[in-house]
Amino acid sequence: MENLFHRTSVRKYLEKPVEKTKILEILRAAMAAPSACNQQPWRFTVVTDREKIRELAAVSHFSAFAAEAPVLLVISYRKDCQLPEFAPVDTSAALENLWIETDAQGLGGVWMGVYPRAERMAAVGGIAGLPAEEEAFAMFSLGYPAGEIREHHRFREEWIRWIE
Repeated sequence: MENLFHRTSVRKYLEKPVEKTKILEILRAAMAAPSACNQQPWRFTVVTDREKIRELAAVSHFSAFAAEAPVLLVISYRKDCQLPEFAPVDTSAALENLWIETDAQGLGGVWMGVYPRAERMAAVGGIAGLPAEEEAFAMFSLGYPAGEIREHHRFREEWIRWIE
């Protein structure tokens, strides 16, 4: 469980490329997520082109920091899956796995919301060149953290109700 507590948002990165083997392990973890009827709607676009990263980072003022990330992942989902209403939920599970494995690989990142904002979904999909059957869901910046990562404990027992 240590990675669950160590995982945090990292917005500043070293100028160091991320190894393809680490990216593939992170995506392997993402694809291990559960999904409704095992539909696995998620798709991943790995962006390392500096200009494309800057374009994608400019989609929202909330993602501007990502312009300096060595890698930007565009996470999308298939619209033509068996249960399309569950595709965003399934893709969220994959993204959480991705984030936890990012930490396990000694890297840092942050989830940038794209869905459900139609204008962001269209902009990200267009810049990333997503096929028509996919919807942009999120972006995830990825790199070696420029600073120390501290554990976060967010457990609040008062948020728990027991029905016995």
